[in-house]
Amino acid sequence: MKTVSFRQMKEGTREDYVFLDGLEEEFNKGLVDRLLHALRSLEHSLSGYQVSRLEHSLQSASRAEADGADEEMIIAALLHDLGDDLAPYNHSQLAASIIRPYVRAEVTWVVQHHGVFQSYYYAHHFGENPNERDRYRNHPWYRTCVEFCERYDQASFDPDYPTSPLAHFEPMLRRIFSRKPFDPEVIGEEDPLVEES
Repeated sequence: MKTVSFRQMKEGTREDYVFLDGLEEEFNKGLVDRLLHALRSLEHSLSGYQVSRLEHSLQSASRAEADGADEEMIIAALLHDLGDDLAPYNHSQLAASIIRPYVRAEVTWVVQHHGVFQSYYYAHHFGENPNERDRYRNHPWYRTCVEFCERYDQASFDPDYPTSPLAHFEPMLRRIFSRKPFDPEVIGEEDPLVEES
């Protein structure tokens, strides 16, 4: 079989879906390579900073590692801005969706909300509320996100900071993304993408 028999999903047979499942499983083996490619492309992304978006991502991850963060948080720091090119107004949510199947819910929540928390440093320059993050003040991961932004994100625009290359983080990336997706032993039971009421 080279293609499925159906033109509408509801017409698909078990054979069609088993065939597609095999192709998807094989394709997904290349996920880390696609993530590495996407990270490298940040070298030529949004300009104006003293470092490239790739350098910012690497520096964020380097700071997390130097701070003693675990591999999940280091990879979160590496990938947190991966959505900048394709989702400039909700890049945090895109990055969170990428890592969600492979990391604990806390890490996903931090990545998902870092854009709001990061605005603390500049929103006042545009007449906006720099304390927008305070709507999450009672959330159990509020402090983690504040610290993520303070220690790793907002501080990582320094061209003189000793930053590890992408190759340094590749083994960590491969370990995290080789996990079984949505393993409850890893991500927990809470859905981190659902807002608290």
